[in-house]
Amino acid sequence: MQKVLLPILKRMGAEVRIEILLPGYPPKGQGRLRVEVKPLRDALQPLRMTEQGALRGIQGISLSSHLEKDRVSERMADQCMKLLKKRGYRVHIEILHDETALQKGAALLLWAETETGCLLGSDQAGKPGRRSEMIARFVVNCLLEDLDAKATTDRHLADQLILFAALAGGTTEYIIPRMTEHVESNLWLVEKILGVRGELDGRRLRIEGVGLRGQDRRSRPD
Repeated sequence: MQKVLLPILKRMGAEVRIEILLPGYPPKGQGRLRVEVKPLRDALQPLRMTEQGALRGIQGISLSSHLEKDRVSERMADQCMKLLKKRGYRVHIEILHDETALQKGAALLLWAETETGCLLGSDQAGKPGRRSEMIARFVVNCLLEDLDAKATTDRHLADQLILFAALAGGTTEYIIPRMTEHVESNLWLVEKILGVRGELDGRRLRIEGVGLRGQDRRSRPD
């Protein structure tokens, strides 16, 4: 599958690319990813995302493995488009069929991009008994909830970004959709390990990073 450069980390100065080599689904799993990371010598740059801005567009990927005859990918995509059309949104969804996974499975991803550079995503994997239309409704509802909250990150990026913000040099500031246990856990983690304390004002999160810098390998002793 296509190799993807992670855009939010790119804005912080990090080049991280991920490629799905083999999809994996529970319970057998055994999916494979290739991750490429370009080493940094300077600290990560802080982010300031305090305005969601106007929506530029919504895109998605509808993936299923060994389920082409059941039109699972198409059904997830069709339901997404119907639900988003009711809200006046257009969406482009790439439909993928895979025959390399060890078992049947499905996954749906949507992401919205705004004029201020915010990316908000939503996803869910399939499982036995979880119909394609149920997956689509869940993914669409989560995305719309985060957009309606005027957040600048989705509910998952909100906690994942804390770790990188704590390592960056300077103040990172963004709007989370809501407080979650994962946000609380990661704020606790960076305070315990790095001494970094996050400041939450309503849903506006500020983190003053430690400015951790990479070492020049050529200066290291053999």
